[in-house]
Amino acid sequence: MFGTRKYYAAPPGAETGSGGIAVVLVNLGTPAAPTTAAVRRYLDQFLSDPRVIEQPRWLWWLILNGVILRLRPARSARAYASIWTKTGSPLLVNSQALAQALGGSLKRSAGDGVDVHLAMTYGEPALSAVLRSLVGAGRRRVLVLPLYPQYSATSTGAVFDALADAIKTLRWPPELRTIGDYHDQPAHIEALARSVERHWAAHGRAERLLLSFHGIPRRYVEAGDPYAMQCSATAARLAARLGVGDDGVVVSFQSRVGREEWLRPYTDQKLEEFAKAGVSSVQVLCPAFAVDCLETLEEIAVENRERFLHAGGQRYEYIAALNDGEDQVAALSELVLRHIQGWLPAENPAAAGVPNVGA
Repeated sequence: MFGTRKYYAAPPGAETGSGGIAVVLVNLGTPAAPTTAAVRRYLDQFLSDPRVIEQPRWLWWLILNGVILRLRPARSARAYASIWTKTGSPLLVNSQALAQALGGSLKRSAGDGVDVHLAMTYGEPALSAVLRSLVGAGRRRVLVLPLYPQYSATSTGAVFDALADAIKTLRWPPELRTIGDYHDQPAHIEALARSVERHWAAHGRAERLLLSFHGIPRRYVEAGDPYAMQCSATAARLAARLGVGDDGVVVSFQSRVGREEWLRPYTDQKLEEFAKAGVSSVQVLCPAFAVDCLETLEEIAVENRERFLHAGGQRYEYIAALNDGEDQVAALSELVLRHIQGWLPAENPAAAGVPNVGA
């Protein structure tokens, strides 16, 4: 109880190793399998984070362990099983593909001195383990990029907490840089716009384009979380780029849980309102998600589609996340190169500046 704290140290010789720059993409996380037991372990870690649930800890412990972890894992496991692939969880598989594609792009523009790794805030690969492996390999400069375009304390803030906790365990932490958000970056908006335009070219336009962002409790925003403001900024910039004006897109928020008020309007209610008002066709884009996952593939593409059609709608289409598409890879490459300026050798062409793609 009163022993000396032990810190992780790189093995002998690592401090004279390859050096270089490591880019760590961080996503939320996923259960290891679509089973009740695996989902329960994941939800326990996720929902125990005070960044995610801002409630008195004793009260939340009783709710979490007495109710939620008894009822929700089985239901969530069935939802995960419906979208699970032969290669695993879509969130993990898609995030791995994005990390690999971004690594290839950065290698072409910045050389072998920059590599890309993937970590999760909850589950595996854990951010703490990834950071230790980088230190052990001699990486002395690390850029952490949470895969959340809009900042929220519940997502990006949780990544920064996990990063701080990981740093506490290292005897010699590397130099660190972090990216807080990229919700209004021109190249990111361009990537979103092109995905919509490709869908329109293939399927035609619907009567409504709904931008469904992940929701958070309203009181978090009232306490100072910038998430809602950044979602609005993304929507406005995307509408302008598409040339449809602010009225050309509708913003809503999905994935709410519990009884307290979350950001409105709610996606499921908005879709029912559309159908009952005579709107026959809707296309849905989820700009808060870098890659497809349970919330897009099951909640939006399946569950909410059924809700819209049952309420009287006739045509419902989900526009896929950017995933590892070339437009997202280009946008994130530009973002990374901008943030590692000063770390690259002066003779590296990428150190000379980054073009403002999509401006």
